[in-house]
Amino acid sequence: MTYRAIQVGTGGQGARWCDTFLQPHVEAGRVDVVAAVDVDESAHANAREHLDVPAEACYTDVEAAVAEHDADFCIVVVPPWVHEEVVDAALAHDLDILSEKPIADTLEASVRIAEKVERAGAKMGVTMSHRFDRDKTTLRRQIGAESSGPLDYLVGRFTCNARTYGTWGAFRHDMDHPLMVEGAVHQLDFLADMAGAPCERLYADTWQPEWAEYAGDVQATVQLRFENGVRATWEGAKANATTLNGWGNDYVRAECRDATLELDGRELTRYPYDADAEGVVGTTGRERGEAVPLDEREHWSNTWLVGQFLEWLDGGERSDGTRASSERSSDGGEPMETNVHDNLQSVALVEAAIESSETGEPVAVQELLADARAALDG
Repeated sequence: MTYRAIQVGTGGQGARWCDTFLQPHVEAGRVDVVAAVDVDESAHANAREHLDVPAEACYTDVEAAVAEHDADFCIVVVPPWVHEEVVDAALAHDLDILSEKPIADTLEASVRIAEKVERAGAKMGVTMSHRFDRDKTTLRRQIGAESSGPLDYLVGRFTCNARTYGTWGAFRHDMDHPLMVEGAVHQLDFLADMAGAPCERLYADTWQPEWAEYAGDVQATVQLRFENGVRATWEGAKANATTLNGWGNDYVRAECRDATLELDGRELTRYPYDADAEGVVGTTGRERGEAVPLDEREHWSNTWLVGQFLEWLDGGERSDGTRASSERSSDGGEPMETNVHDNLQSVALVEAAIESSETGEPVAVQELLADARAALDG
């Protein structure tokens, strides 16, 4: 089945949606982009060139686009604080939604969006691309392998030389918490996914060095404890002297009972436990590392997630032509893994990190999310 889409945001990351992420699905006849929206008219060229959207179907106003075109879903690729406005327009015209991360710029707005989607009986997916990247997917499978044994703890690192204004996109330099909202939303998400349980408690320390040309904090250390007893430590930085593990090239180490798994620069190494090599002085186990080949599949990251969303739409169509809700049901398919309701966990991690840094205290993540839901209900 071909699904008609309206893409909102065609500049910046939206350009990659036009020329990369959507292309295989357009070529396969699964997606037809019938309209495009961007407040910068020059960005319309991306949709015209790569998605064959005619000039008359390019808009600067999302309300006009959704009102004037018959579509099945809306693609949201705009800054986080604009997401709710686009979601409202999409839901008003009975559109499902596929959105770039995060759901919104605050936990309150994210919970509100999830509730609106549920009330509308719509589907909304969030493209947590790092979780479905090739290297992280391979590592996740290795963590779950019987040969690794149970997972004890995780260590993650995302450190960059991007201190000068505009290096990381000008709007991020003007945000209050750019590292958390626009960076850690990915890293904390895939660490939680690898841990295999919701986060129970989080402590974070964030700051801004004097040489960082940002309005908000861009350096952080975060400690996480998950409900299954797994721990994680994450280091994030945007103002270092050099980039050790930049965007998409994260460092992650998984300490399991029977193996240490180390992902660094998209190369995965497995160090099996060796009882004969036990010791604490003068030697390392580096020479015993075994290179692990990365998994193979046709598409990765956002392109893979678009496919998952389309499969969800396929499975959620009822025999009478109406659509099932985003919850699992007997007459609809399984929601994609990063559906808006489950993805609230990712936003809650970011909100907890911000609150912890501001208060200097650890935060009970599930209580924070429950309180946000209760405040909305009240």
